[in-house]
Amino acid sequence: MKKVLLIFLSLMIFSCSKEEVVQEEIGTVVGDQVSLTDLQIKNSGVETSTLNNLDIAHKIMLTGQIDVPPQGMASVSAPSGGYVRVSIFMPGNYVSKGQTLATLENPELVQLQQDYLLAKSNLQYAQQDYSRQKDLNENKASSDKVTQKAFNESQNQNIMMKGMAQKLSAMGINPGSLNANNIRRSFAVTSPISGYISTVNVNIGQYVSPMDKMFDIVNTGDLHLALKVFEKDLSKIKVGQKVFAFTNQNPTKKYEARVFIIGKDFSADRSVLIHCHFVDNSLQLLPGTFMNAEMEADSEEGIVIPDDAIVTWEEKQYIFEEVKPKTYKMFPVEIGNAENGFTELLNFKDENRSKKFVTKGAYQLLMALKNVEE
Repeated sequence: MKKVLLIFLSLMIFSCSKEEVVQEEIGTVVGDQVSLTDLQIKNSGVETSTLNNLDIAHKIMLTGQIDVPPQGMASVSAPSGGYVRVSIFMPGNYVSKGQTLATLENPELVQLQQDYLLAKSNLQYAQQDYSRQKDLNENKASSDKVTQKAFNESQNQNIMMKGMAQKLSAMGINPGSLNANNIRRSFAVTSPISGYISTVNVNIGQYVSPMDKMFDIVNTGDLHLALKVFEKDLSKIKVGQKVFAFTNQNPTKKYEARVFIIGKDFSADRSVLIHCHFVDNSLQLLPGTFMNAEMEADSEEGIVIPDDAIVTWEEKQYIFEEVKPKTYKMFPVEIGNAENGFTELLNFKDENRSKKFVTKGAYQLLMALKNVEE
């Protein structure tokens, strides 16, 4: 019997000791507050202090994409309708300005050349006739009406010839060298800029009209970064300011750029576009690539707390306020920029400046509070 009683007392003592250890490890929790003993505070390293002001370099986070200025993009169409006879380029091919992209064939081109040569011949005759009628008129051998008619005819032929010459030039045919022996039925579509072909919308045998877009070409030699800046940060942006951009795939590789244009109107989401030139123009980036960017604005004084004093719970940030000696309450905060081990607290009310907050041991308090809740 004594042996059974001894075992029972031993179990009771062990159970009580275990409860004390748990209590010592976890602390007393009521709602969103946790109270610690002196020993618990010592073991967890909890320290408190009022918060101070510090100059923090403001870092603005932006998003945008790689863009090309209007002069660096070209949509290519045919100056006249025709059937595609030659087209050898694919997306990604590099082409130079003036290089032939495709050859089109159109029987009407033959008629245009014929009309031009006839207009040219008629103009020569009309000019000679006008010169003759003018001489006769000066000698009173021809009426003013006949002379005026000859002049009008020469003008009309000149207008027709010059109009057709412009059409021929647009199709790559030199009117000055055109004669009856070199009339042709095909013409070349050439690239207006140097760059890379991004889209091809034609194939052999296809009929294209001047309204159809045949190719898109992008000159990647003048890439720039277009970023969205929201209204609250716009006053911090200046022309010439440094920007460091990076992709989602490789956030450690930074591309330095400088602001050169700040937009002057707001979009529907109250943002303004700014344009930045890259310092290194040889970057292998593609237009349309999504980019993140960070920009340092002027330093401003703000209320700060050590980085380790901020804890995250369910995607929100908190600090712990010492509501009374050895008792700490979770305090939601909105954080700003961080520098040299301190993080700025945004929208921090003046009445909180005199309060004490946990500067060390915040994570241990969070674990004590949330482990008990769970």
